[in-house]
Amino acid sequence: MKLDAKTVAALKLDGKTDAIHFDNEMAGFGFRLRLGAGGKVLRSWIVQYKRAGATRRLLLGSAAVLGAEQARGMAKKVLARIALGEDPQADRLDRRGKDRITLSGVINEYLAAKQREVRPRTLQAVTIYLTGDYFRPLHAMPVDKVSRKDIASRLLVITREHSSIVAGRARAALATFFVWAMQCGLVEHNPIIGTLKPKEGTPRERVLSDGEMAAIWRACKDDDYGRIVRLMVLLGARRQEIGGSRWSEIDLERGIWTLPAARSKNKRAHALPLMPMARDIIAGVAHMVSRDHLFGVHSEHGFSAWDKGKQALDERSGVSPDWTLHDIRRTLSTRLHDLGVAPHVVEQILNHQGHRGQVGGTYNKSFYEREVRAALALWCDHIRTLVEGGERKVIPYAPATAT
Repeated sequence: MKLDAKTVAALKLDGKTDAIHFDNEMAGFGFRLRLGAGGKVLRSWIVQYKRAGATRRLLLGSAAVLGAEQARGMAKKVLARIALGEDPQADRLDRRGKDRITLSGVINEYLAAKQREVRPRTLQAVTIYLTGDYFRPLHAMPVDKVSRKDIASRLLVITREHSSIVAGRARAALATFFVWAMQCGLVEHNPIIGTLKPKEGTPRERVLSDGEMAAIWRACKDDDYGRIVRLMVLLGARRQEIGGSRWSEIDLERGIWTLPAARSKNKRAHALPLMPMARDIIAGVAHMVSRDHLFGVHSEHGFSAWDKGKQALDERSGVSPDWTLHDIRRTLSTRLHDLGVAPHVVEQILNHQGHRGQVGGTYNKSFYEREVRAALALWCDHIRTLVEGGERKVIPYAPATAT
């Protein structure tokens, strides 16, 4: 029997609940009748075939939607694929499974995997970019169906609604995510590749003047934010390094703060001597037995109220609010060079590795402890002089010259 509009209209279940009638001209092409809810008979077109000894059945569509000739044309294409060794039903099941693996779900897996690999602040920023509004319209999509066009359109929106800098950072976070997804076998390619890279902001060059440094120091209150800013001024460390500092990292008796590799940007442990001014600030922090962090009582990762503290400090200091906390680090570097401190010593204070590049880093393992201590003593005396007035007490160390 050839399956056409006339023959299938005459087919009945005849007391059965499920029956399939096959076409005698195209093997595997069939018409199925099945008893549904309320006694309604459901009619559909199918293709049935064998693969690896098992019978597979692929639904082409409902007979209420597909006519006989349409179904026959579809069946012919499917059977051609089967003849070439493909398995359409397995592909459909695989696609159905992949459709359940959404971008949002995989992002959650990625963030959980990275929880112990990156610093808390970095993880927090990545979480905001990946789970926030930036790519929310794509979250429900199957992760392997997210296209370059989808991402490119979102980057345009982010640039328009926020800035090119925010768009660039969001793009970088998503690109790293897709690299991970490729490594996990969840996607075959990185759809970020080929999208426009938003323009990055120019590197900051702001160096605070002596007057601004003094005004900022004096405006600092005797609270967490004020102590953090003053320690940043004295040590040149990054804000998160100071804000997340722990009592277990500090040896007040020896006057040393050791930043562990896990919290360091370059993953290298870094020790800095604490001059008397820095030690006095730390000694004034209440040491809670149940808490290892010095700052940020209400946060498990240390201090976090940066924006609120900066706004209040700007109002009290009178310094133009265009400066950032990171500008303090650049100012320390610039002023130490102005005071005659050797570049490699300044780099050591900042925990940079530029002076250890290539062959030099292989053989030179010195931490310049004496020179670093002398430089920080000079710097602390410079800050004291700016804040209190008077003359300097520390004389820069100058190596003896050959005669």
